[in-house]
Amino acid sequence: MADDKKPKHRPAASSMVFASTYPLLALILVLIACVDLCDAATVVDVYRLIQYDISGVPFGSRFSSLNHHAASLSFQRGADLSRSVLILPLRELDLGFLQDYVSQKQSLGGLLILLPETLRPGGSVISESQGFRKLLAQLENLLVHGNLPFPVYFAFENKETDAMLADVKKNDALGQQATATTGGYKLVISVSEPRKIASPTITNIQGWLPGSRAEGDSNQLPTIAIVASYDTFGAAPALSVGSDSNGSGVVALLEVARLFSTLYSNPKTRGRYNLLFALTSGGPYNYEGTQKWLKSLDQRMRESIDYAICLNSVGSWDNELLVHVSKPPDNAYIKQIFEGFSNVAEDLGFQVALKHKKINISNSRVAWEHEQFSRLRVTAATLSGLPTPPELLESAGSLSDTRQLVGEDAIIKGVKLVAESLARHIYGHQRKDIKIFADDSSLAVNPFNVRSWLDLLSQTPRVAPFLSKGEPLIMALKKELEDYTAEVSVQHESLDGIFTFYDSTKASLNIYQVASVTFDLLLLLVLGSYLIVLFSFLVITTRGVDDLISLFRRPPSRKVKMV
Repeated sequence: MADDKKPKHRPAASSMVFASTYPLLALILVLIACVDLCDAATVVDVYRLIQYDISGVPFGSRFSSLNHHAASLSFQRGADLSRSVLILPLRELDLGFLQDYVSQKQSLGGLLILLPETLRPGGSVISESQGFRKLLAQLENLLVHGNLPFPVYFAFENKETDAMLADVKKNDALGQQATATTGGYKLVISVSEPRKIASPTITNIQGWLPGSRAEGDSNQLPTIAIVASYDTFGAAPALSVGSDSNGSGVVALLEVARLFSTLYSNPKTRGRYNLLFALTSGGPYNYEGTQKWLKSLDQRMRESIDYAICLNSVGSWDNELLVHVSKPPDNAYIKQIFEGFSNVAEDLGFQVALKHKKINISNSRVAWEHEQFSRLRVTAATLSGLPTPPELLESAGSLSDTRQLVGEDAIIKGVKLVAESLARHIYGHQRKDIKIFADDSSLAVNPFNVRSWLDLLSQTPRVAPFLSKGEPLIMALKKELEDYTAEVSVQHESLDGIFTFYDSTKASLNIYQVASVTFDLLLLLVLGSYLIVLFSFLVITTRGVDDLISLFRRPPSRKVKMV
């Protein structure tokens, strides 16, 4: 009897519980599988084409957000690309096609240009060919000076972008252009629309090495100014490092300052000239920083400047440097400057040439930095490896102006040329074969300093409107001048005039591989069918077939009794 009182096992109830939980687990597995069918996003750093206005006229890329399918140059001609992002590897660029597309103002959802890793600032030591760099310069010129009503971004090639592009090309070649119906790759950049940069600033840095005045001499000492613009310009502000233009000029100025700081630190070797070193901003924008710096100088100081040497792009020349001047070549000061350079260059085993370009006072546009001095009647010259001046916002630090383009030896030879010619002038050793800064002396040029600063500048984007007052680079340049010179001062000015710039220079690109609408509908049908079967199974196992059938029966109508 005791055994009869024991509770009996109910296998039917246990199986019912299992039967009700099993479909739920299956549903979870199906949902996980569905999630796996949607590839996780690949994130790529992208760099936006500059956006700016000149006197209210818009240039550059006017939009920043993206949410379109990817397309390649393999698409069928005449296809609608208004909702597609065209992917163009720079190595396969058809510049003529792009020129036609831009000039005809055809609709485009967006443009993504893939750059080789060799162009990444601070990246590969492999240099691209001259023809390749020329093609890139032409592309930048087209984009920078166009008004593009769609987002334009640059990115560097990697495994993810290569795989995506291969799939897109294959589908486009088959006429299966990616759309919401057919699926494919979707490119998404979620950023706010660009805004105007309010009161963009430019920063000038000035250092001073005072000369030695003779006892009883109350006259003000003459001054020699050495100047270089440190900022640059390019199609993508977040990538524009301008290793040669004008990183090389900055490196040369800092090394000349270091050499003369050693000489001037000893009263016995201190010259009877003041030396004024200036790192100016706004170079690509008509040398506006130089103009404002000059006008801020005390009038007596400005009038004491004997002459000024401006350093521009001195890192990519071979056997000849050019001395650009505005005053006639027969001017006494110009003859003196050029003669000094020529004698030193001959001793160093290369040549310098004089190039004269008269300035037009009625035209506010200046071609070289020294022209800002000439407008204030100060004798000046620009030492450069460039034979002709860059046009406005052109050839002033393009995407191809990277570390690989610049030779340390070229900068060192430029430093020796400037330092030796200045020293011979200051100490009265003209026409004498004397090497004050000989390689085996304590006053030799330091290749490590040259290399270190060149590497730093070649990794630091320096487009003026996007540099803040407390930018680490500006602080580093100030600290370096403080180590070599006295009375270092920093001048912050607004970038006035005709230029207006917009923010949003860098973003993250999310790449999704999405399924077609047909696949989505099929998946929805399968899930719907599964849920119906699951529901029916649960009702049958828990309540019976009759209850399931009753759910689909029409309920009996209720008759209302009339009173």
